Amino acid sequence: MSPTTTTKLGRYRQLAPRAAIHVSPLALGALSFGDKHVGMGVPAMDKESAFKLLDAFFDAGGNHIDTANSYQDGNSERVIGEWAEARGCRDQLVVATKYTFPLDGADDTIKRKELILGNNVKSMRLSLEASLLKLRTTYIDIFYVHFWDLHTSVEEIMDGLHNFVVAGRVLYLGISDSPAWFVVKANEYAKANGKTPFVIFQGAYSVLQRDLEREIIPMCKHEGIALALFRVVGGGRIRSDAEEERRRVTGEKGRAIQYKAGGVIAHGPWERTESEKTMCTALEVVAEQVGAKHIAAVAIAYALHKAPFVYPIVGGRNVEQLMANIEALDITLTEEQMAYIDAILPFEPGFPNNFIGEYGGYPAILARYSSFDSQPLLRPVVPASK
Repeated sequence: MSPTTTTKLGRYRQLAPRAAIHVSPLALGALSFGDKHVGMGVPAMDKESAFKLLDAFFDAGGNHIDTANSYQDGNSERVIGEWAEARGCRDQLVVATKYTFPLDGADDTIKRKELILGNNVKSMRLSLEASLLKLRTTYIDIFYVHFWDLHTSVEEIMDGLHNFVVAGRVLYLGISDSPAWFVVKANEYAKANGKTPFVIFQGAYSVLQRDLEREIIPMCKHEGIALALFRVVGGGRIRSDAEEERRRVTGEKGRAIQYKAGGVIAHGPWERTESEKTMCTALEVVAEQVGAKHIAAVAIAYALHKAPFVYPIVGGRNVEQLMANIEALDITLTEEQMAYIDAILPFEPGFPNNFIGEYGGYPAILARYSSFDSQPLLRPVVPASK
């Protein structure tokens, strides 16, 4: 680790093949910095508590902070900006934010909101300018398209984003929650026309939700795109039976937010389902094998082992939870342990994956006729011994 840090967060990694900036192996998610999303099931965190969490993350070696223009109606960006200014550490951080959700969407004084949302260039410009002010900075390290709005062309998006890069207001580009084919199309356009491509993709992934393995993870491996993963502990549903009972008794409970088709946010039971309990039991088995104290750390380590250039986004309501998540950087999982976790819950790769096989190998229908030695893919970074 770095001589100035206390944990393996201080062992930095190149963000992506085309982005040589070095980041901590875990990013700090700032979704809960504020109290505007309590009604959606997102825990609240006042400024004092957020400052403590940011201090702990930074002191432990963390430098990668993830937020968005919409988090807590902009309060998340404000808290980060105030903290970084107060600590005088802005240039020691890699700050990522996003646009696409309505800018000041909760502001009822704005009567017409159709021009302050989506991927179009006007929304892009207004959102970026507002984020720069809230974050109290002159540039954004990673600027994400939060999700494709299903209408804006790759040409408009990539031309607009590139102009901000040329102007020095954005350093690197990312995209979140979008189809693999759209990301590839956007990057091909960028590369063919001298524009700045996306270097990182952000999406939901965990032992409970492996959808990204169908298209997104193979795309990132093939194209050299990094992965920032949120919901790596299942939205807080990776917990032991004892922890769930404690929350039931104390009334603390847990996050009840769920996402339906089209991004609709709904509420559901905070308790784990039977399948989630089954997975948690399996994680307890692996935790005992590797000597880990927290099963959430095993779940984060699992995500770190899935591909090169992976950066799980972790949060927590307090410093203790953050430090428990950082334990993931001390865990090395064997191929047998990864396979054991993979086999706990059914996962259907879908067509054509279940026909041609997994990226990096050869289709079984071809292997009938000859023998092939596969070229090894770039492997994930495993935790260092020191």
